[in-house]
Amino acid sequence: MERRKLQRRQLIYYLRVFDQDTGELLGHLVDITTEGVMLISEAPLKTNQVYYLKMRLPEQMSGSKEIAFDAVSKWSKKDINPDFYDTGFQFVDIRAEDKEFIEDLIYEFLLPA
Repeated sequence: MERRKLQRRQLIYYLRVFDQDTGELLGHLVDITTEGVMLISEAPLKTNQVYYLKMRLPEQMSGSKEIAFDAVSKWSKKDINPDFYDTGFQFVDIRAEDKEFIEDLIYEFLLPA
């Protein structure tokens, strides 16, 4: 059964996503909605854990080259390519201005549905 309320949008660019605290590259953004994201990574990520993430943008938007957000990992599984893992995240306590920023990001950098 499909529980997703919003349609996923695939990216034109695979934006890099980092741990805010360590600076470690966790993965690349595969798709996004205003409620969450999916990353692809070389290593599995723990589920049911809050991550403090930042995403580098391909160009400056609203005066910034990156966006920071907190998200909880909801699931993780092997990608179609067995060398990678897919992990789904849900945003945690996202501020209204960050949600607007994500809507702008979706509009600017994503493929049409």
